[in-house]
Amino acid sequence: MAAYYLVDVLEITDQAKIAKYREGVFATVELYGGRYVILGGKCEVVEGDWCPTFPVMIEFSSVEQAKRWYSSPEYQPLLKLRLESTRGNALFIEGR
Repeated sequence: MAAYYLVDVLEITDQAKIAKYREGVFATVELYGGRYVILGGKCEVVEGDWCPTFPVMIEFSSVEQAKRWYSSPEYQPLLKLRLESTRGNALFIEGR
């Protein structure tokens, strides 16, 4: 069953660190079989009051695979960079 990692980047606090993150993250996603579904873009709220700032959604073959990527040795240094350079929210979503 497909699964998704969704992050909404609310604010970038360190441009240099997020630039390093961007240099390496795509290769780690590919290595773990992920593919970007959403990488930013205009949002139109049609219900409620949530208005994503910069949404990113990555599809994986399963939640287990998404978690392998997230906790992988390849991604950990990049995750540290992202957490140190942005403010946001993230979650895993099971799909169908």
